[in-house]
Amino acid sequence: MEKLLVVVFLAFIVWNLFAAMYHMVSKAEADGRMVRALSWRIGLSIGLLALLGAGHFMGWWAFHGVQP
Repeated sequence: MEKLLVVVFLAFIVWNLFAAMYHMVSKAEADGRMVRALSWRIGLSIGLLALLGAGHFMGWWAFHGVQP
């Protein structure tokens, strides 16, 4: 379930990145859609990091380090 949540977050992050690129390329005048899409992308990235950190500290899942 946790993996699905992370994949959904990453999918929305990539979606907003490409939406911002589309709005940047398609319109010559600035209407704010590109900035809004990039703001959503940043917010989702921060939310995903907060979710991963909270889940780790609350014991919901454990991160596996690289073994030497």
